[in-house]
Formats: sequence, structure tokens, C-alpha cells
Amino acid sequence: MKPENHEIRHFVVAITGASGSVYGLKLISELLRAGERVSLILSSAGRQVLCHETELAWSAEIKEQRHQVQEHFASIAVDCLAIDDFWASAASGSAAADAMIIIPCSMGTMGRIAAGLSGNLLERSADVMLKERRQLVLVPRETPFNTIHLENLLRLSQAGAIILPAMPGFYHGPEKIGDLVDFVVGKVLDQLGVAHSLVARWGENQQ
Repeated sequence: MKPENHEIRHFVVAITGASGSVYGLKLISELLRAGERVSLILSSAGRQVLCHETELAWSAEIKEQRHQVQEHFASIAVDCLAIDDFWASAASGSAAADAMIIIPCSMGTMGRIAAGLSGNLLERSADVMLKERRQLVLVPRETPFNTIHLENLLRLSQAGAIILPAMPGFYHGPEKIGDLVDFVVGKVLDQLGVAHSLVARWGENQQ
């Protein structure tokens, strides 16, 4: 529920072809719950993996996709941006979002952003975040990392991105898969300054 005097922020959430689509879905749900505005960018591979992992067969056609996404989240505060739409506000520093989160982030996407490529709206939006010194949170879901992966991660960290791998902890006593998802998404929300109660923090409920 949106608190009184809440200033609505705009977050771009991108879901790519790495495994872990559920992280992106949960993050969007939590941002909407907190009263924020969300723009979703789905890569082609992201749609394929999303369908495989969650059975959500969202369309590549942006109007239909927008309808499906808003119906899924029961909210019009989430929009969908076509990955080839360079007229979207997220493509320009003059109308940049407050933050962007790529969750999960594939190593291919990571590499193209690290190289400064802007071949589509997802990559361009990430580049805008870096050049405007705004928050870019990258949630890689890959293992093991090779040397190229590690070099790209380091390069992006040095450029100002936050590297937050999908590495759930276990000190909160997870009992189901959703608890592990909540842990990672909670870490992302902490970086964004969005209040949540997804997991107990270290030292809480300790006798």
C-alpha cells in the first residue's frame, strides 16, 4: 500500500534470457505494492525463458503484451516497452527513470552493456543509467563465471553499476523456493530504498 505523501518513482525492470524469470516478476510485484511505477522491457530470449519457467506466454506484440502484463499484475502502473522502441523515454537522459534493474541479467546482455553497445532499448536504457549516474542494478544468474564474465562484471562495477548476483542466503530459514526468491528480491529493494518485509534481517527474532 502506498504511504501518505509518497512520491512515485519510476523504475525500468528488464528481464533477459538468463534463468530466474521469477525474480523479475516478484520484483515488479513488490514495486507496484510499494506504489511505484514500472516499465518492463522483455528481451526475446527473456520471453522464451519466462514461458518455459512460468508458463506465462506473453506476446512479442507490445499492445497485447501490455494487456497481458497489466492483467497479470492487476495494475495499470506497469507498462511494457518494445525492445526496439528508441522513442521510449527510457532511451534518453532527459527523461531517464529513477533506476533500472536487469533481473535476471544474462551474460550476453552484461557483455554488451559493458562494451557500451546500445543495439536495443534495453542496452540503451542501461547506458543512460550509467552516463547519467543513476542507479543500475544488475542481477546475474550464471554459474560458474568465466574470466570474460568476471572482467565484464568488474568493468560495470567500476562504471557505477551495482552487481547483485542471484545468490540467496539461508540464515532466514527458508522453507520453500519462494523464500529464496524473496531473499534476492529483498536485497534489490534494499538497494533501491524501497521498504519491504520479505525476509527477516540478520539478528531479528533472535533471543
